[in-house]
Amino acid sequence: MLPSIIMNAAIVLLAFGSAAYALIVTKPGKMFFRYFTTLSNLLCAIAAAVVLLHSGGTLPAWAMLLKYAGTAAVSVTMLTVFLFLGPASHDWKGLLSGISLVLHLFCPLLAIVSFVFFEKTELPVWAIAVGVAPVLIYGIIYGIMVIGVREERRWRDFYGFNRNGKWPVSFALMLIGAAAVSTALLLC
Repeated sequence: MLPSIIMNAAIVLLAFGSAAYALIVTKPGKMFFRYFTTLSNLLCAIAAAVVLLHSGGTLPAWAMLLKYAGTAAVSVTMLTVFLFLGPASHDWKGLLSGISLVLHLFCPLLAIVSFVFFEKTELPVWAIAVGVAPVLIYGIIYGIMVIGVREERRWRDFYGFNRNGKWPVSFALMLIGAAAVSTALLLC
């Protein structure tokens, strides 16, 4: 379907283009790959590329699950920006300009619209676990790197999820949020 092709091509170009721009121009180094925003958008772009490769036929079940996981992940990214990071930092300009605008808003909206209106087929209830998996995996890694390793190897708590030692609460809320997003995508 043409709208799906256009939106998935846009996701691939925008996400990989933003990543290339960031790596070449801003030179953030390995820090760039520490952010869930980066990882969720790259996952979604890979899934979009797979959808494009199958645009002439039926999308295999594994590809549908990959697109679902990518869409859920970037949806969590977008909602985290609007419901937590923006209100906490008041840095709306930093969160919604340049590459951040692309990765925090444009790619997530393209993924949601393309998945819900043009690609989604019947998915089993257990697929919710697939939608939550990126947040679960990233959350475990983030928790280990922010509070679980020696001081000299720790990541800075750039999301503020361990503020005042509240990591368990933040992690639980992120998983609940990911489950809610995944359920909503499944039911739409």
